[in-house]
Amino acid sequence: MSRFNALLQASFKSNDTEEWLDVHFTRPIGLVFALLWNKLNIHPNVITILSIFLGAGAGCMFYYTDLTHNLIGVGLLMLANFCDSTDGQMARLTGKKTLIGRMLDGFSGDVWFLFIYVAIAMRLYHQQIPCTDVAWGIGSWILCSVAGFLCHSPQSSLADYYRQIHLFFLKGKDGSELDSYQKQVDTLKAFPKQGAFWERLFYTNYAKYCHSQEKRTPAFQRFFMKWNASQKEETRLRFLEGSRPLMKYTNLLTFNLRAIVCYIACLTDHAWLYPLFEIIVMSAMYVHMHRTHERLCEELSRELA
Repeated sequence: MSRFNALLQASFKSNDTEEWLDVHFTRPIGLVFALLWNKLNIHPNVITILSIFLGAGAGCMFYYTDLTHNLIGVGLLMLANFCDSTDGQMARLTGKKTLIGRMLDGFSGDVWFLFIYVAIAMRLYHQQIPCTDVAWGIGSWILCSVAGFLCHSPQSSLADYYRQIHLFFLKGKDGSELDSYQKQVDTLKAFPKQGAFWERLFYTNYAKYCHSQEKRTPAFQRFFMKWNASQKEETRLRFLEGSRPLMKYTNLLTFNLRAIVCYIACLTDHAWLYPLFEIIVMSAMYVHMHRTHERLCEELSRELA
């Protein structure tokens, strides 16, 4: 058991950035799978591909209104999440990290929730809007599109960015996946114009992803430039102190909370609750997290001036 606990701790990104539910539920199960599949010599990329099919299947189940299909959807999405946890833990423990793995890891969660939002939009289409005798109709597609593209996507990307920033200040570059838009552009330019299709595709999309994160965090970009010039240890520690309370929001804005709300909404046949929760509650957390982080960076920038 002591060896298992040591491996479990080693498979974490950090104690600061791990969510309670993941620490006590998802990660231990993920580690069991990771040890088993590593013994069978199964590569993490295979597990990620499996998670894509499981998550897509879960989304399809949420189209139906009966309890059986929805329970199957819950089970499939939980299995997909275990696989997603497993591939990351396995990669950290074994060092089996590849470019394709990075591509698949970011792609998998997007596929899960694309299927979920489409399924809920189709499910609601002929249902009546609560407290009215009017069918959702095209309104279901508008609701789910706003929730998915305008809320969910930017929430997840900024939460991931703040987590990687925190890991960078906590563990340094080797313990973080913090990247910059300019670095991805430079990498892209180094590839030949003919060939290297998958590499060019990845870095093109990843550069856009990094650019969207940097555009939304002007105060952090100014602070980071000044801190890189000074490298003050006191400032690093003060940043971590201010950033650490925000890690709970980065966790809430990723998977567990929205999955639980989705389960409840679909199982009770009030599927509209999930996209509405995304638009109202998750967006409120996103705004608070963003404003607080930017204020912290502005304060520290002034001290470094």
